[in-house]
Amino acid sequence: MEGIDLGNTDALASDQQHGPIYDWFRKKQIRVEANLRGVDTSGFFDEVAEAIGANLPVLKEVLERIRWSQQKEHASATINLDKKSPEDAKAIIRFCQQLYDFSFVAKCFHNKPENNVRLILQSAPAIRCFFSGEWLEWHALMTSLRYAKERKQRFSCARGLKLDLGKETHELDVFMLIDGKTPVCIECKSGEFRQNIDLYLALKKRLGLERRQFLMCIAGLEDEKARAFSAMYDLSFTNERGLAEQLAQLF
Repeated sequence: MEGIDLGNTDALASDQQHGPIYDWFRKKQIRVEANLRGVDTSGFFDEVAEAIGANLPVLKEVLERIRWSQQKEHASATINLDKKSPEDAKAIIRFCQQLYDFSFVAKCFHNKPENNVRLILQSAPAIRCFFSGEWLEWHALMTSLRYAKERKQRFSCARGLKLDLGKETHELDVFMLIDGKTPVCIECKSGEFRQNIDLYLALKKRLGLERRQFLMCIAGLEDEKARAFSAMYDLSFTNERGLAEQLAQLF
């Protein structure tokens, strides 16, 4: 992947790039179906996701307001800035402008007299899915790709990889295969996750992964809780900030 801008390429969106992943699962006698567009970074999903991941505590309210408005089928969302520090308010305004520049929202109004930002929402399914939680998958994918490239590791990657387990199917949020032999599975949750822990434990066992190879990336999870959950369950819990640190333990 030398010379490729990981944040702006469709070079990853091919069966050839996914080939080593297909082979790895074939040896496990698991049929898989790749979502090639899931790793096409020539759009702006990855840029916005990385912006969110870099400053989630400040931008979280923007996401929540947009998601709530989408669920209620409202045409707009308003973010009040009254109780924000000047630095946080600037970051929110800058992010909302980025959402407009990249067409994630149809319009963006900074109402200075009322000290708020009003966003006119897009209704495209891809945009709705992004704000419903896919942003975290994009963030996890880009964190993994950039880390692998920094370490000069050969890799294959997939997002939204569908597994046929016979009696059931499952979709992996992010899957990386480093140097054709080291698998890394990242499940991303921006909302409730506790009810799915048993499912992920069973999946980890079926794939034959070690605890450190199966990462639960939970948006906004406190570091202390991540350590506690990792000690309680045979899974590695982290948040959007600590993902690269977890990858450093693998390759």
